[in-house]
Formats: sequence, C-alpha cells, structure tokens
Amino acid sequence: MSDVRHVLVLPDRDAAEEAVEALGERFGVREEPQVVRDALAGEDDAEDAQWLVVLRDEDGRLDAEELHAFAAEWDGWREEP
Repeated sequence: MSDVRHVLVLPDRDAAEEAVEALGERFGVREEPQVVRDALAGEDDAEDAQWLVVLRDEDGRLDAEELHAFAAEWDGWREEP
C-alpha cells in the first residue's frame, strides 16, 4: 500500500465543500477528504485564501488528469506533487 495523496486547490470554501460531496458520487471516494484553508503568503484577509481538498489514494486508482478536470469545474486545479 502506498501513501499517494492528491491535492485539489479551490478558490473558496463553498467550492471545496461542493467538490468533497461530488468526489464520492463521481469517483467513489470512500474516505472523507480533508479540507484545509491555505492563506496566501503575507495575506491576512480571509478573501485571499485558497481551500485545499486533500484526498488519499492508497490504491492508486484516481487519474490525475481526471482530477484536474474535476477541480477545473470550480475554477481550481490539481496541484502537482
């Protein structure tokens, strides 16, 4: 078993929460992804934050390009490791 993780970068909390719900429906993700607020360097304003959706893929069954396209539906992207 490997410790593969995918990180989706999304523009706001609502997008992150919607993406988490859709991950289960579209990709059959069983384990709840972790949602993390990532403030941009030097920014104190909550408006200047990105939201990260971190999901484990121990079986290596999720396709990176499909996840990138999925995140793009919310104006986001999949961060390359």
